[in-house]
Amino acid sequence: MVSIPSGEISLRDDRKKTKWITQVQSFELSKFLITKELYCQVMSIPQPLPCEARKPVENVSWFDAVLFCNTLSILSGLESCYLVNIDSERVELISNAKGYRLPTDAEWEYACRAGSRAVQYGNIDDIAWFEGNSQDTTHSVGLKVPNSFGLFDMLGNVWEWCWDIYDPEVYGAYRVFRGGGWCDSSRGCLASNRRRSHPTYKVDDLGFRIARSC
Repeated sequence: MVSIPSGEISLRDDRKKTKWITQVQSFELSKFLITKELYCQVMSIPQPLPCEARKPVENVSWFDAVLFCNTLSILSGLESCYLVNIDSERVELISNAKGYRLPTDAEWEYACRAGSRAVQYGNIDDIAWFEGNSQDTTHSVGLKVPNSFGLFDMLGNVWEWCWDIYDPEVYGAYRVFRGGGWCDSSRGCLASNRRRSHPTYKVDDLGFRIARSC
């Protein structure tokens, strides 16, 4: 986990043509995307092949990511951050819980930019696995150059689930995901890009990383 200092971030919604500023409190964010090896270990499911172990887990829903956070919290002796009812598809965040959780939309962009106003924190070939260099697959985490906070693969490799609902009036329960993936163009891998889908959605270029409140 990497300690992220407090600050503020200017966010925008291109669909609504709106901008707003959000204050971000200090928090911790995982240096790497959650790998297949770690996901399988925590969730007590068969381990991946050795050649796949360090690749980011994908084909996981938002609900899968939430359950992983709770399970890892319990295994680590920490208080779970979520009350989960899968049958009714209801998840509530437990205020002030210190276990593992998904980053908020604002936390994710703030951490990705790492103090920079640029939408990419370096040359895209140096920092991300994307359409132009991925050979149509994910790659082991941590092989590209990190941002100035020391976070790897914030852009490219796989998109990352965030906690936030995207727009409840228009999209209902759809949740935000960020960062771009291995099959996206360079223009798709930007700190400012926001996409969304239903929390049960799974696809081969969507994973997650975890956060903790300080």
